[in-house]
Amino acid sequence: MQHNAFLVDDDLFDRAHSRLVDWEVTHWADPQMTRPGETNTEHGGRGVYFKDPAGHAIELITRPYL
Repeated sequence: MQHNAFLVDDDLFDRAHSRLVDWEVTHWADPQMTRPGETNTEHGGRGVYFKDPAGHAIELITRPYL
């Protein structure tokens, strides 16, 4: 599995997260995938993880890691 992270602004995060929910895409707040259906608030922003069709982990974050 590969992991790809994308730093996005709050507006794009909101739109992407809404699509994940609307399209019933399983998503998690953590890379261990133990908090389904949640977003995280780490690093002073928000983040979410989901898998692409090939099973690779995609991460969307609104603040860079410190």
